[in-house]
Amino acid sequence: MKRVLIIEDDKSISELQKDYLEMSGYEAVCAFDGASGLELLERERFDLVLLDLMLPERDGFDILSRVSATKEIPVLIVSAKSDEANKIRGFKLGADDYITKPFGMGELVARVNRHIKTYEKLSKGAKREVLEAGALTIDKQDRRVFVDGREIPLTQKEFDLLLFLAENPNRVFGKETLFEKVWGYDALSDTTTVTVHVARIREKIEGDSGKYGCIETVWGAGYRFKV
Repeated sequence: MKRVLIIEDDKSISELQKDYLEMSGYEAVCAFDGASGLELLERERFDLVLLDLMLPERDGFDILSRVSATKEIPVLIVSAKSDEANKIRGFKLGADDYITKPFGMGELVARVNRHIKTYEKLSKGAKREVLEAGALTIDKQDRRVFVDGREIPLTQKEFDLLLFLAENPNRVFGKETLFEKVWGYDALSDTTTVTVHVARIREKIEGDSGKYGCIETVWGAGYRFKV
């Protein structure tokens, strides 16, 4: 049974999420503050995290950065903070999705389903294959990226986006198409996440030099992987 960790200080919301997830066949565990959430993540196995941002003791951004650095699981932010700045910050720290309160429980479960299935498919179905483009090496099975032999740590969705573009070199993809292909559902008019993830990939691979640029912006059209 797939396990979901809910880190949410509002107990009524947390319990409602737990009930709907359990009705959908998941095991759901609740933590009501950031410190307890981190402790559970370090001690137990989970397949996905639902994370509120406004938490006592340790805030959601702190937890997100810790999870992104140490775990290979999807993290879905569930927050009342709807401004673009918080969304961008969340995606930069490695969030896979951002759901703004209030929301329908059916939508929440659908997104949980999609992220878990996508991750399962990517982690179990990858063939042993290495893609190379100049100094860049992408190991599909082990989900690792190297530049001149130096490993570059990417989050799950950063890796997925880079791999999709690398497997379709020299083709231009719009943000909406990339959102659908990589995240697994239609872009609901918010494609900020694609822009943020491309920027993060560039920052990690190129650093300040821009020497290893591989993702090219085609203004007014989208992005393409250059070979």
